[in-house]
Amino acid sequence: MRPAPAMGRIASVAALATLAACALASAARAGTVGKLTGLVLDAKKQPLAGANVILVGVPLGAASGIDGRYTILNIPAGTYSVKVSLIGYNPTTIQNLAIPADRTTTQDVTLAETAIEMKEVVVSAKRPIVELGLTSNVATITRDQITTLPVQELSDIVQLQAGVVESNGDAHFRGGRAGEVQYQVDGISVNNPFDNKSSVRLDRSVLEEVQVISGTFDAEYGQAMSSVVNSVLRRGTEKFTSSGEVYGGDYFYPGGSRPVDYERRPGSLQNYQLTVSGPTPLPRTVYLLSGRYGRTNSPYEGQKRLVVFDRTNPDTPVVRPAPVETEPIGYTHEWLGLGKLSFRLRPGMDLSYSAVLNGIETRRDGTNEWGFRYDLDGLPTQRTYSAVHGFEWTHTLDPKTFYRVSVRQNYFDYRDMVYDDANDPRYDLDMTPPLTNPNILNGATLWGVTDNRFAQNTNALVFAGSISRQFKSHSLKGGFDWEPTHVTFGHPGWLQWDGNTLHFRRYFDDPALGFPAPAMYKPVIGSAYVQDELEWNDLRLRAGLRFEYFNPKTLVPSDPKNPNNDIPGAPEAPPVPATRKMTLAPRIGVSYPVGPRSSLFFAYGHFYQMPQLSQMFANADYSLAGQIQASSGKDYGTFGNPDVNPERTFQYQMGYKQQLSDFLGLDLTVFYKDIRGLLGSEIITTYTDAQYKRLNNGDFGNVIGSTIVFDQRGPGIVSTSIDYTWQIAKGNSSDPYETAGRVDAGEDPRPRNQYFDWDQRHTLNVSVTLFRPGSFNVSGVFRAQSGQPYTPPSQFLIETNSGRKPNSFLMDLRSEKTLGRVSRALTAFATVNNLFDTRFWNGFVFPNSGSPFYSSTGTVDRATLANPTRYFGPRRIVIGLRWEPRSS
Repeated sequence: MRPAPAMGRIASVAALATLAACALASAARAGTVGKLTGLVLDAKKQPLAGANVILVGVPLGAASGIDGRYTILNIPAGTYSVKVSLIGYNPTTIQNLAIPADRTTTQDVTLAETAIEMKEVVVSAKRPIVELGLTSNVATITRDQITTLPVQELSDIVQLQAGVVESNGDAHFRGGRAGEVQYQVDGISVNNPFDNKSSVRLDRSVLEEVQVISGTFDAEYGQAMSSVVNSVLRRGTEKFTSSGEVYGGDYFYPGGSRPVDYERRPGSLQNYQLTVSGPTPLPRTVYLLSGRYGRTNSPYEGQKRLVVFDRTNPDTPVVRPAPVETEPIGYTHEWLGLGKLSFRLRPGMDLSYSAVLNGIETRRDGTNEWGFRYDLDGLPTQRTYSAVHGFEWTHTLDPKTFYRVSVRQNYFDYRDMVYDDANDPRYDLDMTPPLTNPNILNGATLWGVTDNRFAQNTNALVFAGSISRQFKSHSLKGGFDWEPTHVTFGHPGWLQWDGNTLHFRRYFDDPALGFPAPAMYKPVIGSAYVQDELEWNDLRLRAGLRFEYFNPKTLVPSDPKNPNNDIPGAPEAPPVPATRKMTLAPRIGVSYPVGPRSSLFFAYGHFYQMPQLSQMFANADYSLAGQIQASSGKDYGTFGNPDVNPERTFQYQMGYKQQLSDFLGLDLTVFYKDIRGLLGSEIITTYTDAQYKRLNNGDFGNVIGSTIVFDQRGPGIVSTSIDYTWQIAKGNSSDPYETAGRVDAGEDPRPRNQYFDWDQRHTLNVSVTLFRPGSFNVSGVFRAQSGQPYTPPSQFLIETNSGRKPNSFLMDLRSEKTLGRVSRALTAFATVNNLFDTRFWNGFVFPNSGSPFYSSTGTVDRATLANPTRYFGPRRIVIGLRWEPRSS
């Protein structure tokens, strides 16, 4: 269902808001800019006043004060050359100085006196091995690092960070549930509130920098309880540049390692990417355009064996063999694009527009899809269209003050079905139920079509702004964001087969029979914050307070015991508006050096997040509850609850940082998370003694753990990063619906403390890079992890998640070789994912054996044993060419 009128209204509001933004003096971008500070000294280490400090190629700079200190604010994240000059001294240029977003970079400069000839001194900056002033765990991955790693998209980069655990396709940060992460692009949220996940995919080619903040984080970040991932996009250049990448490849695995024999299929993996950047005909205006097309086919193929030609008699349909044409069981075709236009009206005042566009078509290749390997036409496809675009107006008021106003639209549309039109006649020709026989082809589906139809649409505006002021020893910042959202989801047409008709029965809007139409909800999300960073001698203190607001803007039962206000004799209970939710979240972090190369830090904070709208509003039509009778036995599922409170986490962490040498650093952190008010389920008894299940804030959990990180850069061509995480993640349930499931299974629904499904005791990541500029690069990433829990079967009551899966490891590799030096540096490369063809990566195991490779009841599980999708994906090898930009 596509709410076109609402779309038009939102687009109109966006246009008006943009005009309003353009009328304001503006700000700097949270999450995209950093600060540079330091001292200008003479050869005797005495401060020099009046020295000019400028960023080469960027109209930003400052002069040193009487104490020799200079500070430059509002610097877009990236790598720069910094030139320092003063009459009577040799000018000095610092090259390759990295400025991370939302961080203070310190660079002291020593100038040498000269009496006659002014000779420029050139110094190459070195990124510090350990940043002693940080009060939280921040992993910054720069564009240069991303280029060398065997990764393709943002999600690949995130999974390599300390404290991140993969489970069932989701990423869990420091033991939290999936969906507890705030994804930002250039400092603005791109989360889809429907499921609290990123609404866009980002290719490596568009990333200037990625920051992954784990554990505690500043008050400017909200709607997250476990982590913040901020992606800074590349920006346009003053001179025309271009870059691109093309590769192709296939899967390679030895025969006998999987239930399906290996067949070579060149071109199963393809990628084409191009980026251009440069000035426009308009003065002081630059652009960047980037596009990527990628195709990923499943390593396993299927076919269409039978076609139904006639269903005049539903008991004896006319079926004929189909032409045998093989094709991948699953695939992904994705079109990713980025456009960015930046206009500098005058020094310190900029207007920019950016758009991130995704078009993705997928057919999954899991266990269910493998069952359709002889009936591929019966499988649904998943199509996603998303756009995050908007304007940003930035303005630096003076060298110490800047602020920002921006407006963006986050649009996301998802459809999961076989045919778009519920009345498509092909549904009736090849209707369900799919024909299967456990004795034929291990129970494969021979014909039939899946009748499930689902659509989801999110259309949100994000208004955001912030203001920052640099005082002598304080950096004060405040900001806000306001996000009115339209979320529509449901089933656009229900198909039901009762076995007695020649056609599906169609239902489009009949909630009384359990077939509601897609519904639109219009919640509003807002926040405001203030935070301060104090630098007093060697002490660094960061403190902030965040206010968060959520208005569901819908009705809920006033008395859960009379949910539809229709029980005779019960107290009158008309529906009432769901209450507005408001919270205050204090956060504080302290860092103090205990030596010239070491520091201690401590951080504490409250973190709140509203549950996924897909859970809050799903099955939230309480008119159905009026039909519940104590004697009926009918199950209406678990009702949603738009009136739940925010989930909350209280986090504590402390750590020690040590620069062991000029090339080696150590970062040790211990953390604890007290998780309360998680979304769970409860049993409600009505005045008629009937019972129904409803979501509430009854779940809880706690996580304790530690991480240790070694970072080595040089000397020479070798760089190494090693991180190890130990943690325990426990709570009363891993899923909001788990308690309701216990009731349905006749088990004890009372709270218990058990391991979460993603509890993983040990996680190790090792990356090694050999890099010689202009010649070659070889990088390898090794990951190892202990087993996650599972529940063994038993006739006795066994504690949930009492078993452990096997340990597993994974290795990826990328190598590059420069082919020549022409107008563009041409590089040949090869990437190998899953180098050793690992078959198990904390995935499926047989509950009766705890192994992914065998079952103790092989006859019963023979269909699963013959299913290759139960294994982790096989080895992937791609070979390609890449060319890097050079000014023309």
